[in-house]
Amino acid sequence: MAIATISPTTPVPTASFTSLPVGFRLRPQSLFLSASRRFLLLPVPKASSWDESAAEEEGEAEESSATADGDEEEDEKPRPEPVSSSGFQFAAPPEGYVEPAAFDELPPESPEDVAAAYESLYGPAFSGETVLGNNVFEVKVVDPVDMDREQRPNDDFSERVVQVNRVTKVVKGGRQLSYRAIVVVGDMKGHVGVGVGKAKEVTEAITKAAMNGRRNLVTVPLTKYCTFPHRADADYGAARVMLRPACPGSGVIAGGAVRVVLEMAGVENALGKQLRSKNPLNNARATIKATQMMRQFKDVSEERGIPMEELWK
Repeated sequence: MAIATISPTTPVPTASFTSLPVGFRLRPQSLFLSASRRFLLLPVPKASSWDESAAEEEGEAEESSATADGDEEEDEKPRPEPVSSSGFQFAAPPEGYVEPAAFDELPPESPEDVAAAYESLYGPAFSGETVLGNNVFEVKVVDPVDMDREQRPNDDFSERVVQVNRVTKVVKGGRQLSYRAIVVVGDMKGHVGVGVGKAKEVTEAITKAAMNGRRNLVTVPLTKYCTFPHRADADYGAARVMLRPACPGSGVIAGGAVRVVLEMAGVENALGKQLRSKNPLNNARATIKATQMMRQFKDVSEERGIPMEELWK
């Protein structure tokens, strides 16, 4: 409650609040006088004003309920059939027609139904599992940490370890030791990949590297004599690799990681040489890069628009 202080000699205003609305008409209150000061209490609204406002609210509530009852009565009235401005009437539904259920009233779908619908729209999933019986060629990806040697993918690819190094990571508490493995994966039919993996154990590092190599497979162009169609050189980092085709019976004349990559790709006659760095990983990737620079004779003939016989003239 707000309190205003006045001096004993100040006259008390007696003007009425005529500008206020009816609901806020005020009545004067008595003054409490003390020896030193007089305290003026602000007036309180009349009880009649509150009664009037309450009566008005009740009247509005009755009107709203009456209008709601009127709306319900109007809804119960039969509505006319929709007719367009041109006089066209919609055809009646055929006999035996059952209106489909709402979306939220349908039975829940099982995971198999969802997988079948997804495969029908977008094809088989990346995991290699098919629900509709499609022919899937993707390799099923399994977490290498939870996979034993007997659980490795049963495919036509073979693995060969190029290098296993022990690496360290210096942290605040000391050094963390781990192993890095370089593995070359191939099927001896023109498909080869180089993978790298790191883990706390050697076997886990090799498994990770093999899976990484399967994810990075490339196709090596080969002739009917299992050699390259032409020569190629490639750089990767500080490594440089030179590849040359060879006549039948020559074999693979190369060393280090270049020889491993060529043998896993199915090359039987070729020459290869490491010209700069001896890093196995860079040389293996440089070999992959050099094979991707090669093209078959039929690809060149199609690009130039001439028959293959004209390429030797």
